Amino acid sequence: MNAVTTSAAIERCAKEGSTLVVLPELAATGYIPDRGALEPIAESVVDPGPVLSAWVEAAKTRQVAVIGGFAEREGDNLYNSAVTIDASGKIISIYRKLHLFGRERECFEPGDLGLPIANVSGVAVGVLVCYDLRFPEAMRIMALRGAEVIAVPTAWVSGFDKKVPATGRIGQIDGVIVQANLNQVFVVCADTVGFVSDNAFLGRSVAVNPFGEIIAGPLSPDQEESSIVEIDVTEVSAARQRGLGIDPFANRRTDVYGAELGYKYVSPREKKEKS
Repeated sequence: MNAVTTSAAIERCAKEGSTLVVLPELAATGYIPDRGALEPIAESVVDPGPVLSAWVEAAKTRQVAVIGGFAEREGDNLYNSAVTIDASGKIISIYRKLHLFGRERECFEPGDLGLPIANVSGVAVGVLVCYDLRFPEAMRIMALRGAEVIAVPTAWVSGFDKKVPATGRIGQIDGVIVQANLNQVFVVCADTVGFVSDNAFLGRSVAVNPFGEIIAGPLSPDQEESSIVEIDVTEVSAARQRGLGIDPFANRRTDVYGAELGYKYVSPREKKEKS
């Protein structure tokens, strides 16, 4: 259990002026996609265990919001979840990872709470977890619903890059840059470093603004490190209204692909044939 380590990180960031601390995927337990190992230490938001309780206390004491990954227990089910705790220490949102990666499918149930957006100190904050980034419709839906910041607890491993550089940008970061720019949102990714079991993590936590510019990171690939980044949410509206009639949300062709993803387009010819 990582109650002491993560609480210390929250306290350190709060002392440095942070108002929102984002922790990695499964930060409460370490990334262990093993049901047998996780069942005894999984926690419930109804009856928080030692790590969630520590995060709630740290948030309340330091008056800082916290988003972090944990193994959530609900009945007989386990979920790869992320909790959002506001600066009063209240749990205000739970996100359950929609897209399970590799061995996670043998351990967790797929998320069933959709794509919630929480009000964190007046800012609309959505949450994704790691592999969810490979499904761009998830971030687009949250952006369309008004999200200004997307927090992404991650546990990045190799496999997506043809060759992983020793330092600097990796393919996951390139994807974050593109999505932040296309959706005009801030994206903050907090990644894991080091080894857990047979998993080697890539680190390189990063924050990107709505113009697709890196504003923090990539951080260390192999050492625990944190960074404070200033977010000005007026940049979201500035990025969405760049002049010259460029408004990627207003210019969407919902007559072709529908107001929400998953809509089945029916051409005028098909409509006429059915009538």
